[in-house]
Amino acid sequence: MDVRDPEGRSLPPGQVGELFSKCAGRFDGYYRNPEKTAEALHGEWFTAGDLGMKDDENYFYIVDRKTDMIISGGENIYPREIEDVLKFHPAVSDCAVFGVPDERWGEAVKALIVLKTGNVVSAEEISQHCGKHLAGYKRPKFISFVEDLPRTSSGKVMKKQIRDEYWTGKEKV
Repeated sequence: MDVRDPEGRSLPPGQVGELFSKCAGRFDGYYRNPEKTAEALHGEWFTAGDLGMKDDENYFYIVDRKTDMIISGGENIYPREIEDVLKFHPAVSDCAVFGVPDERWGEAVKALIVLKTGNVVSAEEISQHCGKHLAGYKRPKFISFVEDLPRTSSGKVMKKQIRDEYWTGKEKV
Protein backbone atom coordinates (compact mmCIF):
# COMPACT_ATOMS: atom_id res chain seq x y z
CA MET A 1 0.00 0.00 0.00
CA ASP A 2 1.00 3.59 -0.52
CA VAL A 3 -0.55 7.02 0.08
CA ARG A 4 0.08 9.48 -2.75
CA ASP A 5 -0.52 13.12 -3.55
CA PRO A 6 -2.25 14.24 -6.80
CA GLU A 7 1.12 14.22 -8.60
CA GLY A 8 1.71 10.57 -7.63
CA ARG A 9 4.38 11.20 -4.98
CA SER A 10 4.39 9.12 -1.79
CA LEU A 11 3.21 11.00 1.28
CA PRO A 12 4.68 10.74 4.78
CA PRO A 13 2.71 9.40 7.76
CA GLY A 14 -0.19 11.57 8.91
CA GLN A 15 -0.94 13.17 5.53
CA VAL A 16 -4.12 12.33 3.61
CA GLY A 17 -3.82 11.25 0.01
CA GLU A 18 -5.12 8.68 -2.43
CA LEU A 19 -4.57 5.04 -1.46
CA PHE A 20 -2.73 2.85 -3.96
CA SER A 21 -2.00 -0.87 -3.83
CA LYS A 22 -0.33 -3.49 -5.95
CA CYS A 23 -0.89 -7.22 -5.98
CA ALA A 24 -0.64 -10.18 -8.30
CA GLY A 25 -4.42 -10.59 -8.48
CA ARG A 26 -5.14 -7.05 -9.64
CA PHE A 27 -7.93 -6.61 -12.15
CA ASP A 28 -7.21 -5.66 -15.77
CA GLY A 29 -9.66 -2.79 -15.98
CA TYR A 30 -13.23 -1.60 -15.80
CA TYR A 31 -15.57 -3.27 -18.27
CA ARG A 32 -15.99 -1.07 -21.37
CA ASN A 33 -14.69 1.99 -19.50
CA PRO A 34 -11.15 2.82 -20.65
CA GLU A 35 -11.23 6.31 -19.07
CA LYS A 36 -11.96 4.93 -15.61
CA THR A 37 -9.37 2.19 -16.15
CA ALA A 38 -6.73 4.81 -17.04
CA GLU A 39 -7.56 6.73 -13.84
CA ALA A 40 -7.26 3.59 -11.69
CA LEU A 41 -4.15 1.91 -13.10
CA HIS A 42 -0.73 3.51 -12.68
CA GLY A 43 1.88 1.02 -13.86
CA GLU A 44 1.80 -1.83 -11.37
CA TRP A 45 -0.19 0.28 -8.89
CA PHE A 46 -3.99 0.47 -8.60
CA THR A 47 -6.37 2.89 -6.86
CA ALA A 48 -10.04 2.35 -6.09
CA GLY A 49 -10.54 6.06 -5.35
CA ASP A 50 -10.21 5.91 -1.57
CA LEU A 51 -8.51 8.64 0.41
CA GLY A 52 -6.53 7.68 3.46
CA MET A 53 -3.38 8.03 5.47
CA LYS A 54 -0.85 5.86 7.24
CA ASP A 55 0.52 6.26 10.72
CA ASP A 56 4.10 5.97 11.99
CA GLU A 57 3.71 2.21 12.41
CA ASN A 58 2.55 1.79 8.78
CA TYR A 59 -1.11 1.15 9.61
CA PHE A 60 -3.45 2.54 6.96
CA TYR A 61 -6.73 4.37 7.59
CA ILE A 62 -9.46 5.12 5.06
CA VAL A 63 -10.70 8.70 5.41
CA ASP A 64 -13.32 8.88 2.64
CA ARG A 65 -13.96 8.40 -1.06
CA LYS A 66 -12.15 10.78 -3.40
CA THR A 67 -15.38 11.49 -5.28
CA ASP A 68 -17.15 12.46 -2.02
CA MET A 69 -14.56 15.01 -0.86
CA ILE A 70 -15.85 18.57 -0.56
CA ILE A 71 -13.55 21.48 -1.38
CA SER A 72 -14.76 24.66 0.27
CA GLY A 73 -12.61 27.78 0.18
CA GLY A 74 -9.58 25.65 -0.66
CA GLU A 75 -10.10 23.34 2.34
CA ASN A 76 -10.57 19.60 1.88
CA ILE A 77 -13.58 18.38 3.86
CA TYR A 78 -14.30 14.69 4.31
CA PRO A 79 -18.05 13.98 4.59
CA ARG A 80 -17.48 10.77 6.53
CA GLU A 81 -16.00 12.75 9.44
CA ILE A 82 -19.12 14.95 9.58
CA GLU A 83 -21.45 11.95 9.22
CA ASP A 84 -19.71 10.26 12.15
CA VAL A 85 -20.35 13.35 14.30
CA LEU A 86 -23.98 13.60 13.18
CA LYS A 87 -24.62 9.94 14.00
CA PHE A 88 -23.51 10.59 17.60
CA HIS A 89 -26.50 12.89 18.06
CA PRO A 90 -29.14 10.91 19.97
CA ALA A 91 -31.96 11.90 17.58
CA VAL A 92 -30.14 11.02 14.33
CA SER A 93 -30.80 7.64 12.74
CA ASP A 94 -28.99 8.16 9.43
CA CYS A 95 -27.44 10.92 7.35
CA ALA A 96 -25.64 11.84 4.16
CA VAL A 97 -23.22 14.75 3.83
CA PHE A 98 -22.11 16.17 0.48
CA GLY A 99 -21.04 19.36 -1.24
CA VAL A 100 -23.46 21.73 -2.93
CA PRO A 101 -22.59 24.72 -5.16
CA ASP A 102 -21.59 27.89 -3.33
CA GLU A 103 -20.74 31.08 -5.23
CA ARG A 104 -18.25 32.31 -2.66
CA TRP A 105 -16.51 29.09 -1.49
CA GLY A 106 -16.97 26.77 -4.47
CA GLU A 107 -18.81 24.21 -2.38
CA ALA A 108 -20.74 24.29 0.87
CA VAL A 109 -21.48 21.41 3.23
CA LYS A 110 -25.05 20.06 3.16
CA ALA A 111 -26.45 17.36 5.41
CA LEU A 112 -29.56 15.27 4.83
CA ILE A 113 -30.70 13.78 8.14
CA VAL A 114 -33.10 10.96 8.94
CA LEU A 115 -34.36 11.21 12.52
CA LYS A 116 -35.10 8.28 14.78
CA THR A 117 -38.83 7.56 15.05
CA GLY A 118 -40.57 9.95 17.41
CA ASN A 119 -37.64 12.39 17.66
CA VAL A 120 -37.84 16.09 16.89
CA VAL A 121 -34.79 18.30 16.60
CA SER A 122 -34.09 21.60 14.84
CA ALA A 123 -31.41 22.37 12.29
CA GLU A 124 -29.97 24.83 14.82
CA GLU A 125 -29.61 22.06 17.42
CA ILE A 126 -27.83 19.86 14.88
CA SER A 127 -25.54 22.76 13.95
CA GLN A 128 -24.68 23.37 17.62
CA HIS A 129 -23.93 19.66 18.06
CA CYS A 130 -21.56 19.80 15.08
CA GLY A 131 -19.95 22.96 16.46
CA LYS A 132 -18.87 21.07 19.57
CA HIS A 133 -16.98 18.47 17.52
CA LEU A 134 -15.95 20.07 14.22
CA ALA A 135 -14.07 23.09 12.95
CA GLY A 136 -16.38 25.86 11.76
CA TYR A 137 -15.71 25.33 8.07
CA LYS A 138 -16.77 21.67 8.40
CA ARG A 139 -20.15 22.39 9.98
CA PRO A 140 -23.06 21.86 7.58
CA LYS A 141 -24.19 25.17 6.13
CA PHE A 142 -27.45 23.56 5.00
CA ILE A 143 -29.38 20.94 6.96
CA SER A 144 -32.51 19.18 5.69
CA PHE A 145 -34.55 16.47 7.32
CA VAL A 146 -35.74 13.59 5.13
CA GLU A 147 -37.77 10.41 5.69
CA ASP A 148 -35.10 8.17 4.17
CA LEU A 149 -32.05 8.15 1.90
CA PRO A 150 -31.91 6.43 -1.50
CA ARG A 151 -29.84 3.26 -1.33
CA THR A 152 -28.39 0.70 -3.72
CA SER A 153 -29.53 -2.93 -3.57
CA SER A 154 -26.49 -3.60 -1.34
CA GLY A 155 -27.57 -0.86 1.10
CA LYS A 156 -25.07 1.90 0.26
CA VAL A 157 -26.36 5.49 0.25
CA MET A 158 -26.55 6.74 -3.34
CA LYS A 159 -24.59 9.95 -2.76
CA LYS A 160 -23.92 10.60 -6.43
CA GLN A 161 -27.66 10.57 -7.15
CA ILE A 162 -28.35 12.89 -4.20
CA ARG A 163 -25.50 15.24 -5.07
CA ASP A 164 -26.25 15.37 -8.81
CA GLU A 165 -29.65 17.03 -8.33
CA TYR A 166 -27.91 20.04 -6.73
CA TRP A 167 -25.24 20.25 -9.45
CA THR A 168 -27.48 19.96 -12.53
CA GLY A 169 -26.44 22.73 -14.92
CA LYS A 170 -23.48 23.73 -12.73
CA GLU A 171 -19.82 22.83 -12.96
CA LYS A 172 -17.71 21.79 -10.01
CA VAL A 173 -14.71 24.13 -9.79
